[in-house]
Amino acid sequence: MDILFNFLNTTGFASMTFGNAIMIVIGISFIILAIRKDYEPLLLVPIGMGAIVGNIPVIEGMSLSVYDEVKYIAGDDGSITYVPGSVLSYLYFGVKQGIYPPLIFLGIGAMTDFSTMLSNPKLVLLGAAAQIGVFATFLGAIALGFSFSEAGAIGIIGGADGPTAIFLAAKLAPHLLGAIAIAAYSYMALVPVIQPPIMKLLTTREERLIRMKAPRKVSKREKMIFPVAAFLITTLIAPGAIVLLGMMFFGNLLKESLVTERLAVTARTALIDIITILLGFSVGASTQADTFLTKGSLLIFGLGAASFAVATAGGVLFAKFMNLFLTDKINPLVGAAGVSAVPDSARVVQMVGQQEDPHNFLLMHAMAPNVAGVVGSAVAAGVLWAVLTG
Repeated sequence: MDILFNFLNTTGFASMTFGNAIMIVIGISFIILAIRKDYEPLLLVPIGMGAIVGNIPVIEGMSLSVYDEVKYIAGDDGSITYVPGSVLSYLYFGVKQGIYPPLIFLGIGAMTDFSTMLSNPKLVLLGAAAQIGVFATFLGAIALGFSFSEAGAIGIIGGADGPTAIFLAAKLAPHLLGAIAIAAYSYMALVPVIQPPIMKLLTTREERLIRMKAPRKVSKREKMIFPVAAFLITTLIAPGAIVLLGMMFFGNLLKESLVTERLAVTARTALIDIITILLGFSVGASTQADTFLTKGSLLIFGLGAASFAVATAGGVLFAKFMNLFLTDKINPLVGAAGVSAVPDSARVVQMVGQQEDPHNFLLMHAMAPNVAGVVGSAVAAGVLWAVLTG
């Protein structure tokens, strides 16, 4: 019986807490949403499985957590003892040190077509307007008692850009990284649920029926010049965004130069898929109940939902404001794509628009503020990083 009891004490059942059970259920829920509802399956499946793995209790002394890092212990005699970290901690290193997000941006750049934005540059303003969610959340987090650095990391959730949120959180508030990453990716997956009610509330049926002119054709030369010119302009404004925007525009240059197609294909397929798997799984595994289920995490989730709603509303309302001065009107629904959840928010614009008029095609127009939102959230992150660490 002693042997049996000793064995039972080594199982996960003996150390399972109510918090672990809750997080395992949440992980399973993510997987169900990904499979049944098709909500960002490439993100929610790895994150959901990671959350399950990260919340299986282990006995003390077993190095299996993302938080079990490499250690060097100095002895009294001057000797140094090396204690290896867990496998998961090595994978999580790429999250904690901000390695994965720039590689994700490389793949995003290699798969992004900036033609619609170049053909109608005024739509860039909608991507900028949606960043109001970032700064509104920053102020809200300060009001709730978070420090300036923590508020900056939380605020970027309003950009609906998971890699950028992870990158900034790793720099400004590493202790909140898990909660911020899960919140950012969760709301990205829930774009089809959160955005439509806000879009319909803030627009009239007549506005939703507006048809926009077809975008002009952009030359190959323009598309090749753009990544270099855009990088110089944006990073001179926000040097803190050099890593993210440098990788994104590098990826876009690989795509548009027409002489590095092999590299572009690798960046937008194999590389981004590998990094997405590692990032999603290791972020999910970081949601251990004892570090994740806290009052701060709940506040972050609440602020994230509010920031996403404010960002969506900001884009829609700014489109309505622009229409006061434009002859060729903008369909205000397009403003909702200013959040940088590419391409899901653009697809939501198309879906809501076609509910009113099945022959109104807004997808290509919505991609302009959508990709501008990616750039805008990276610039906002660079500004916050510079200001809050300066």
